Amino acid sequence: MSNLIVHGGTPLRGRIVPSANKNAVLPVLCATLLSREPLRLHGVPDITDVRKILDIFRTLGSEVRLDPATGTLDLHHRDTVFDAARHRLPEEMRSSIMLVPPLLARFGIARLEDNVKGCTLGVREIDPHVEVFRHFGGAVERVDGSLLVRRAGRLTPTDHWLDYASVTTTENFVLCAVAADGISTLTNAASEPHVQEFCRFMETLGVRIDGIGTSRLTVHGGSTPGGGEFRFAEDFHEITTFLALGAITGGDVAVRNSAPEQFPLIDRTFAKFGVQVTHQDGWSRASCPDRLKVQTPFTSNVLTKVEAAPWPYFPVDLLPIFIALGVRAEGNAMFWNKVYDGALGWTGELSKFGAHVFSSDPHRLVTFGGNPLTPAVVESPYIIRVAIALFMVAASIDGRSEIRNATPIRRAHPRFVENLRSLGVRVEWTSEE
Repeated sequence: MSNLIVHGGTPLRGRIVPSANKNAVLPVLCATLLSREPLRLHGVPDITDVRKILDIFRTLGSEVRLDPATGTLDLHHRDTVFDAARHRLPEEMRSSIMLVPPLLARFGIARLEDNVKGCTLGVREIDPHVEVFRHFGGAVERVDGSLLVRRAGRLTPTDHWLDYASVTTTENFVLCAVAADGISTLTNAASEPHVQEFCRFMETLGVRIDGIGTSRLTVHGGSTPGGGEFRFAEDFHEITTFLALGAITGGDVAVRNSAPEQFPLIDRTFAKFGVQVTHQDGWSRASCPDRLKVQTPFTSNVLTKVEAAPWPYFPVDLLPIFIALGVRAEGNAMFWNKVYDGALGWTGELSKFGAHVFSSDPHRLVTFGGNPLTPAVVESPYIIRVAIALFMVAASIDGRSEIRNATPIRRAHPRFVENLRSLGVRVEWTSEE
């Protein structure tokens, strides 16, 4: 168990070059198994989930060379083997399920633990993935606490309409469609920036995909994926996180951002709390000329709202970051998580700082911000940006605070503490057995 100790009250100042988005990197790594040609990836973050997948590759006999200093990863799956009787995909990492289609395509069989899970964001069902595998001709069964997926012959193309716009299910559909002979179409596809980046990588391998960035994807399968090079973009989650850290501490942080076209709604959401975001010459900066203050809507008898749902809505993973801003901003705001059950259960920890937060129901809460806050020791659930949100509040308060169980931050941000120190924060990791 790792905890974060922070001595808050210092305005953050400086420049940050963010890492790649783990939600793009992990499916891309899984997709590399489709190719027997050499591949080079640039900007691969040195995070726990990446290490786990690379360990799987080594176990299966793939050539893996990662330079952690530069983030350059060379992969060659020419001699990869898979034996369902002895090879297991890790239960503790939800992205393991995206290894199923390439294993199915290459070896005709895949096996993973039945209870695949990631962070604690309520129920994360596996049924949509099972539906996809079956639509392409895969047979799915439970065997000794594991899921066994088989195919007889090549996968067959299909048209499918998702119940909801699931990111990993969309990516699994694309991976299956690449291995199927013919054209497959997915309706109600997820369109998040990391899904678009994943699809662009598939194009690097020679796969034709129509409709990238929309809710309808058409994949032209049947060709043999090739090799090549690919460079990951900066993670829009991390860009937003450091902009918010600068704003909540009254500082001035500039963050490298090569895709400002992804930010209009995020920028407008910052503006709801009195934060102005500018994008210039490949850098983004957030400024708060006076103080954090919730802006009154034109319809003055309703609360300012942040509604989070699948892209192109406001990104649900960023909601905790803005709840932290709401706690510190003068005024009241409502936050609405339209995706996950139980994702707001952590907000009681904010009361330990002296914050006033009211849970309307499992999906909505109201912050009554602007109250004086004091340092505290708080417990984070296993959710990446909740740990960061609690850290944000602590960093804005004079004195020593502790974020316990902050380990999930390491799953997404390889140099989080080092970056914070470069901005002037006194922060350190501590470990407990």
